[in-house]
Amino acid sequence: MSRAPEAEDLALLEAAEEVRAHAYAPYSGFAVGAVVVDAAGCSHLGVNVENASYPVGLCAERAALAALVASGARRVHAAAVSAGPGRDCLPCGMCLQALAELGDPEIVARAGGQVRVYRLQELLTTPFAAAGAAWSGAAADGRAPAAAPAQRGAPGAPAAAPAEPDGREEGGR
Repeated sequence: MSRAPEAEDLALLEAAEEVRAHAYAPYSGFAVGAVVVDAAGCSHLGVNVENASYPVGLCAERAALAALVASGARRVHAAAVSAGPGRDCLPCGMCLQALAELGDPEIVARAGGQVRVYRLQELLTTPFAAAGAAWSGAAADGRAPAAAPAQRGAPGAPAAAPAEPDGREEGGR
């Protein structure tokens, strides 16, 4: 269950609000800043970077994760995301999945007009995969979550055909 922010959470959100000034969002006008904190307490910044070829854009959270990984860190302790003072902004599903690869951080964000602190598991109840076992795997109530789907594709989708030795799926593509 989400909780009210403490002073350190608000400071993290403020850092995300400050870095968002560097976002590149000429198409949507929706500038976003993010900060992720590694297990050692170091902050890594990111902003969204849009592109005329829409799918090529990069969310602020994943940009911050790239900075974290580039520094040599591999665990996320906390994250904050901001679209500016008073604007609601939670991480998208793609960013939540990316965060899940590197831990089960607390996420500071504004939703419903209020700043709240969420556990990643509240926003992404069952990650697609836990490569490297980075995700803690324990539900907020202490129960183990359902096993992540082993097949490629969307959770709950039928398993893909086995890959050929050269990496192509059966039937070739």
